Amino acid sequence: MPLKIAVIIPCYNEEVAIAQTVNEFSAALPDAKIYVYDNNSKDRTIDVARAAGAIVRSERQQGKGNVIRRMLADVDADVYVLTDGDATYDAGAARTMIDMLVNEGLDMVVGSRKHTSELAYRSGHQFGNKMLTTLLARLFGNSFKDILSGYRIFSRRFAKSFPALTTGFEIETEMSVHSLELKMPVSEHETLYRERPDGSVSKLSTYRDGWRILRTMITLYRIERPMLFFGILAGLLMLLSIVLALPLAVTYFETGLVPRLPTAVLVTGLTILSGLCMFSGLILDTVVHGRREVRRLAYLSYRSAHQE
Repeated sequence: MPLKIAVIIPCYNEEVAIAQTVNEFSAALPDAKIYVYDNNSKDRTIDVARAAGAIVRSERQQGKGNVIRRMLADVDADVYVLTDGDATYDAGAARTMIDMLVNEGLDMVVGSRKHTSELAYRSGHQFGNKMLTTLLARLFGNSFKDILSGYRIFSRRFAKSFPALTTGFEIETEMSVHSLELKMPVSEHETLYRERPDGSVSKLSTYRDGWRILRTMITLYRIERPMLFFGILAGLLMLLSIVLALPLAVTYFETGLVPRLPTAVLVTGLTILSGLCMFSGLILDTVVHGRREVRRLAYLSYRSAHQE
């Protein structure tokens, strides 16, 4: 039985580029359904996308994460092709990436970007991507070369088991962590990344969205690795309490007195907080382990494209 392929395109104010995006993916994947989810565009994005032959739907909650959550919930397919509506990604690579997904039994293939000009992928964005990708690898182990790529191929079991809790551009980071934590088979494929068509404007704010992505990584680390997160916090609190307690101990052994009572109270409080952090980490680690088992079972309840 042939695979059901869905191209899902979140977009906001992409009147200039959406027709080109839809046409290119329709030509590259003639057997696929093209879905465009509009996110409160104030231009003619909806009309242009519909005229190009796409199935157009809307999501009123603003933010890329909100749109992707709605897409993955609504659209039923065996293979999902996620791309942006700005005509920057190479539609010709989609078939190769789908073949990788199916033939190698993968759950996600990320299109790592190879830019064709400096205007296509600004140096500031490249630096931020490398920094965040390196940090993700440090926090969660082996990672990808391009965690912020918006060009991805999913299996059904990835799409239907992915909670999509974030609301904005940090959604790609959540996808990467989700696959790493459940130890899914994933891969990357280098794809060309082009300059936007004239008149199309990037919605990504380098500093604001970069901070949101960094904050999401730290939050996911706290949620997914509570023993390490709270263990580090407990160690820092204990180290601080020891540093403050040493002069008190020296004075006590020399004079038998504790003249700096507030410092002694602070040391006691820091020691108690350190212990509470350690026990919190232990308890939450048990909770996370059980939750990860449930997520893994939910993920395995769907067949992969390789098994169709």
